[in-house]
Amino acid sequence: FRPSVVKECIHAVLKEELANAEYSPEEMPQLTKRLSETIKDKLKEMGFDRYKMVVQVVIGEQRGEGVFMAARCFWDADTDNYTYDVFMNDSLFCVVAAFGCFY
Repeated sequence: FRPSVVKECIHAVLKEELANAEYSPEEMPQLTKRLSETIKDKLKEMGFDRYKMVVQVVIGEQRGEGVFMAARCFWDADTDNYTYDVFMNDSLFCVVAAFGCFY
């Protein structure tokens, strides 16, 4: 699991999928699922065969309010890792975190 390569992958997907996206509460559940599936599939294609992947996608409306997120994991610091990327436009923000756990 190479965080820099995974981050580039996440960034490319977010840029492609969300460039012209507008926040719509009705559409966000499907968009969130689609983004997580797309990113998960692209990570599989990258050949991290010995890793279990977790992809978390959070989308919110851009309203000038603060948001805090945190994650804690119990893992092997020598083999497991994570990365994240943030996308924002005038309408929405999206935070994607990808965790790779060696098995």
